[in-house]
Amino acid sequence: MTFADLGLSPELLQAVDDAGYSEPTAIQAEAIPAVLMMKDLIGIAQTGTGKTASFVLPMIDVMASGRRRALMPRSLILEPTRELAAQVAENFEKYGANHDLKMALLIGGVQMGDQLKALNEGVDVLIATPGRLMDLFERGKILLSGCELLVIDEADRMLDMGFIPDIEFICSKLPETRQTMLFSATMPAPIEKLAKTFLSNPKRIETARAATTNKDITAFKIPVEQRAKLSTLQWLLKNDHVETAIVFSNKKTTVRELNKKLQNDGFKSGEIHGDIDQNTRQKELERFKSGDINILVASDVAARGLDIKGVSHVFNYDTPWHPDDYVHRIGRTGRAGAKGRAFTFVTKADAEAIDNVEKLTKNVIPVFGKDDVRVELAEPGSKSSSSSGSRSDDGGERDEVREEKPKRARNRKRADNDSDDAPRDNERERKPRREREARTDEKPDRKPRSRRRDEDDDPVPAGEWNGPKPGFLDLGAG
Repeated sequence: MTFADLGLSPELLQAVDDAGYSEPTAIQAEAIPAVLMMKDLIGIAQTGTGKTASFVLPMIDVMASGRRRALMPRSLILEPTRELAAQVAENFEKYGANHDLKMALLIGGVQMGDQLKALNEGVDVLIATPGRLMDLFERGKILLSGCELLVIDEADRMLDMGFIPDIEFICSKLPETRQTMLFSATMPAPIEKLAKTFLSNPKRIETARAATTNKDITAFKIPVEQRAKLSTLQWLLKNDHVETAIVFSNKKTTVRELNKKLQNDGFKSGEIHGDIDQNTRQKELERFKSGDINILVASDVAARGLDIKGVSHVFNYDTPWHPDDYVHRIGRTGRAGAKGRAFTFVTKADAEAIDNVEKLTKNVIPVFGKDDVRVELAEPGSKSSSSSGSRSDDGGERDEVREEKPKRARNRKRADNDSDDAPRDNERERKPRREREARTDEKPDRKPRSRRRDEDDDPVPAGEWNGPKPGFLDLGAG
């Protein structure tokens, strides 16, 4: 099937072709004809399936005819966050290039002046967050009585953020005769109730079981102590072939602290959370998309709907409080047929939260173990964890690398003992030291090398790790 089979106009087909798309996704193939037939619609689809285009494309053709009026938008799209609203606006600009449609973006965090000017001139499509829309409506700056079409996007996120009362109020101010579409990745009971109240005989499209995760994502959980989270994350970032990654935390303060620690450790990272103004948030996203940074530390403000191509990894630094958020977080990777990996750090306090995630997804998340590691690991006590390095085919070079750190350690110890005027003391120490070096296979049993601070501080290129097994792989792995 192609987009030409869905009944879209030639102008719109040209815009889709210019954007580089030829075949619709499953939800697009089912939703676009229904929207063009002016049916109410409930769309349930996992993240990354092309849901946004499934309503943007037909809306452009539906809105192509008609007259704009000041302060009275002809259609309304409600989004839970500024980022999602801005992303939908980008889609309208891209696909509506060959149509004479006026679009306005109504979001918080930016000046109202340009938004009010656009409303006064009349708009065909208004994309808004509930908070800013309610603000302008209460000031009498906008009228909803001319709205012919309503889209409620990411409805489950609206529920989590407490927007359902606002949505019910907004719906009560819209004309009774209208077309309404509701999209959500999950369908909790309050969303089902909302749909029954405000949609008329809707067509239900479910391209995946509610709360399922993308088949292209390989997900793991890692049992870990709270104090070991940072070192575990750093090890994975260095050794799991990470190209680009989003690291999610439940708290804004943790996002700030974690980003600072990663930057201090030499990673190219940035941050995005609710305390950052809209312009700065947008700049950080652009830096991430352009490759200026390859790690984005984020709160759940970035968990839903953001379509950033090429994200190879998602790390849940904190197990999400709400199980729905797990589905949306890991959905930032594995998009458009690409493969992705997702890791969730689980402390003892997170036992109930991870159980709720597994109940929602009806899938037990496997524990990350040594068989899942992408680089060669040396077991404590093996020859490869000593200076011999016998597990490597290119053993000569790696032997020399391993010898360097014991030598530096000996030099530091001599300096600590002062020793310009104590050559005999140093001479006496050489023999016991040689004896200790002869017993190097015993060292890992006493103190695993992965716990040594100097090795944590030295960046290790991905794919070249030949040290001992990281300690976190022993936690909960069976």
